[in-house]
Amino acid sequence: MTKNAKVSLTVVAVVIAAVAALLVFINLGEETPTAQADAPPVVPASILVRPDSHRLSDPAGSKVTVVEFLDLECEACGAAFPGVERLRAEYGDRVTFVMRYFPIPSHRNAELAARAVEAAGKQGKLEPMYRLMFEKQPEWGDQQVSHRATFVGFARQLGLDTATFEAALDDPVTLGRVLADRTDGANIGVEGTPTFFVNGVKFPASPSYQALKAVIDLELAK
Repeated sequence: MTKNAKVSLTVVAVVIAAVAALLVFINLGEETPTAQADAPPVVPASILVRPDSHRLSDPAGSKVTVVEFLDLECEACGAAFPGVERLRAEYGDRVTFVMRYFPIPSHRNAELAARAVEAAGKQGKLEPMYRLMFEKQPEWGDQQVSHRATFVGFARQLGLDTATFEAALDDPVTLGRVLADRTDGANIGVEGTPTFFVNGVKFPASPSYQALKAVIDLELAK
């Protein structure tokens, strides 16, 4: 092989190496926005937790916020309820838990139940009514008759003034409060219940105690 041929081959090899390096650089540059695009969207806190949203726990300095959009008549929400209560007992001093209404229109008493919880809150009994709704759900859920009398009975059981409770139950402001939650949920992609958000990110898996606990632990460790 002549000296000129060797030089030519060397030049070609150098050019090929440079082109290969450039292609790798370009591909790496293209991977960055793709990875960012694959990251789950974070819902702004201003939408996810309104000033009047119901915080079931709200410790000072909380690093993690768990928001649940729920339907009080939903059996899946009822099944998730004990796990959520367990998490609240374990993490309530470190994690903010927020409850938001998302009554499904096809559930005959879901909206009424949400109004009943909201009405009980006017007398300082929102959380006891919320718990009672889930604990007694088999008695009133998945039925096509009104359970207004049942919910008034719950109010009486909790020691509420029933006349005041019923006035709040029928107040258009109460209905508006419930529907505002549902509208926010629909606007951020809630399609069914229960739907959880942990630090603004929609929880993608089945809302079991263990799955939620794992995500909460990850967020606390950051």
